[in-house]
Amino acid sequence: MRLGVTMFATDLAMPVHELARALEERGFDSLYVPEHTHIPVSRRTPHPSGAELPEEYKRTLDPLVALSYAAAATRTLRVGTGILLAAQRDPIVTAKAIASLDHLSGGRVVVGVGFGWNVEEIENHGVPYRERRAVARRNVLAMRALWRDEVASFDGFEPSWSWPKPVQVPPVHLGGAAGPKLFAHVAEYADGWMPIGGRGIKAALPALREACEKAGRPAAEVIPFATLPTREKLDYYASLGITQVVAGLPSAPADVVLPLLDEYAALL
Repeated sequence: MRLGVTMFATDLAMPVHELARALEERGFDSLYVPEHTHIPVSRRTPHPSGAELPEEYKRTLDPLVALSYAAAATRTLRVGTGILLAAQRDPIVTAKAIASLDHLSGGRVVVGVGFGWNVEEIENHGVPYRERRAVARRNVLAMRALWRDEVASFDGFEPSWSWPKPVQVPPVHLGGAAGPKLFAHVAEYADGWMPIGGRGIKAALPALREACEKAGRPAAEVIPFATLPTREKLDYYASLGITQVVAGLPSAPADVVLPLLDEYAALL
């Protein structure tokens, strides 16, 4: 079982390059950081939990800049977005940034993609909320073409060169709740599914496998994300054929984060 972590990287939390070094020293596999470009103060959209919006949402570092620091401070740690809001990003610029990061890190980038829940944040980027899934799909497919093809073209840009190519075509995993719409997206253009919290995976696996079979592709990887790990939980995931789990960390200073890392490392 490979164990990674995710944390909101902010200006108040443990510095991301120090966290990355601490993870690698303890044998962790990966570090994922989320994305929110901004949070409009109107707060028209409530937080999905129904609670007050946590402070870290207002202070999130750009994920690709943060991950560049994490990659530079380590040698083997995989670095990932968890998640990248693909509908809010220019695909050509983002493909270049991710390819550059993967090139410089020696092929250690993973791209977790989400569709977003904050209506006003998404609309501030000129994307109607109901179109966010379609826009995210288009942007991911465009980025994959730029990463893969010597001369890349896609709807929205003419045949183009774009180097450096990544060492690997970075795997793309979609976050979101189980359901036919999400699983159709995973089967079409992603490599895996990142269920937040990790609940309900066993019941959802047959539908995910069926969607992949209909698309004529291998079964997608499943990565329980932002879960609170225990030995029993990891053993349960292993019994389902899951080989990677991402544990959640609070967005906090080192004196809070490091003891939790030691607890999680004991499970490795």
